[in-house]
Amino acid sequence: MGSSNIEIRKYNPSLDFDRLMAVIESEGEAWSEYSSRPNREKYKISLAKSITYVAYLSHTLCGYSRSIDDFGFTIYVCDLLVNKQYRGNAIGQQLLECITEDFPNRDIYVMSDVDDYYRKLGYKIEGSLFQVIKPQ
Repeated sequence: MGSSNIEIRKYNPSLDFDRLMAVIESEGEAWSEYSSRPNREKYKISLAKSITYVAYLSHTLCGYSRSIDDFGFTIYVCDLLVNKQYRGNAIGQQLLECITEDFPNRDIYVMSDVDDYYRKLGYKIEGSLFQVIKPQ
């Protein structure tokens, strides 16, 4: 299965949401934060307000990316997911390239817990990510 027939375009909620959620649900527990109720509706809003691209192969949504814009300074990639059966076809890389093409004068950072994938693409680690713990 080659990636030459991949169509990547901006996300359209009415056309893509259910298909995108099917990809997320296929990941099981690892991505259930987005697909569980009531988060599903919150994520629907997030997808629409973010910089979201979808990748299709033969009318099948096979991957997506969701990024946020830091008001003109930086783009942060929050989510990048390719359906397991389509991995290895550079779809994730093509989704990331859409961001660099659409925002050529911006620094782009990926928030990741799958560092090996991004190392393989030649990206460099820049800093760390810390969770702020709320006082109890």
